[in-house]
Amino acid sequence: MQWNRSNVLGLAKVSCCTCHGYGLRVVHKKREVPCHCVYRAIFRACYNRFRDCVANGAQTGTVSLEFCPGKEGRRTFSRKKEEYIADFCLVSRRELDEADYRIFRFHFLLGADWKLCCRRLQMDRGNFFHAVYRIEQKLGRIFASLEPYSLYPLDQYFGGTIRNERPHPLPPPPAIRAPLIPYLQLPLAEAA
Repeated sequence: MQWNRSNVLGLAKVSCCTCHGYGLRVVHKKREVPCHCVYRAIFRACYNRFRDCVANGAQTGTVSLEFCPGKEGRRTFSRKKEEYIADFCLVSRRELDEADYRIFRFHFLLGADWKLCCRRLQMDRGNFFHAVYRIEQKLGRIFASLEPYSLYPLDQYFGGTIRNERPHPLPPPPAIRAPLIPYLQLPLAEAA
């Protein structure tokens, strides 16, 4: 994903102390990188879509038809909601360490509130919320930069992008010579 001001401005938190709502922060006095609040917003958008896909459990098995890029214009069938649920869980499992994944599983996947999580994980409230923000930031960065198919932006994941490549012009057909047919010369009847 290209990180520029127009991509991160809508995701930035207005009350952020680091970027002041602009979405980009300066690193090493030269390079601009997205702020942590942008990564957390990306995670929350992906998490909300994950919850929507899980809530529509009865309709999860619907199959969608996708266009594939290429000359032939082929189409494939897929189950986007199930694929998104699996991608969300598997990427999170792969990228988080054991302690962070336990917090992620209890709080985000199983839906436990902070009191239950703190009691179960034997943490105090401050450390729990610091860990939650760290997990959101880390997974938001991963979801946006995943290659070749990232989980964010969501419209590209679910809708796909149809790239209309300019068709190459076909070569002209070879000249076909018609066989020579001798014309019959019929005498004209004289008019009376």
